[in-house]
Amino acid sequence: MNRYLLLYALLLTGAVILVWPRQRAEIRRLTQNQNALASQVEHYRTRAGAEAASAQVLRLRCAEFEELRAADADRIHQMGIRLRRLEAASTSVTATSVALSAPLRETVRVAVRDTLLLRDTVRLFRWRDAWVTVEGMLRDDSVACRVKSIDTLRQIVHRIPRRFLFIRWGTKALRQEIVSSNPHTRIVYTEQVRIER
Repeated sequence: MNRYLLLYALLLTGAVILVWPRQRAEIRRLTQNQNALASQVEHYRTRAGAEAASAQVLRLRCAEFEELRAADADRIHQMGIRLRRLEAASTSVTATSVALSAPLRETVRVAVRDTLLLRDTVRLFRWRDAWVTVEGMLRDDSVACRVKSIDTLRQIVHRIPRRFLFIRWGTKALRQEIVSSNPHTRIVYTEQVRIER
């Protein structure tokens, strides 16, 4: 009887020793996810003066992604991509705001309507830089305007190592850095979800 109890205790201890590293890694992943959900997007300017944002990355399993991000999972299915082949999914929202002043030009426009010549005075304006183009027309009773904005978002995901004194090891967290090339754009929201196997 004592032999069986000793064998049972050894088997149980061996199972705990085998399972403990996985459980510890899972606890670490869930802790990092809680920190990522609680943290805010950090806004800053790069050395070149470009708008940038930094956010911690969520690490979800495929089933968790399908359950917690159902709308994103449906969009990915509609694109013809299987979720099990997905590595990461990111979402970024930007807002472009430009304060401008442009000179007005007056133009006379002639239109033929029912064999009558109609003369209409139209005031035009145009403003542009390398990223934004604004064109507009002011009439007596209405305004027509067209705004075109071009932006490039560069996204980088990197690891933040654990530190003890001057020693770095492992992964403390994953962070996503996003840099906008348009100086008028402010990054409002960003999120990256990494799929774990």
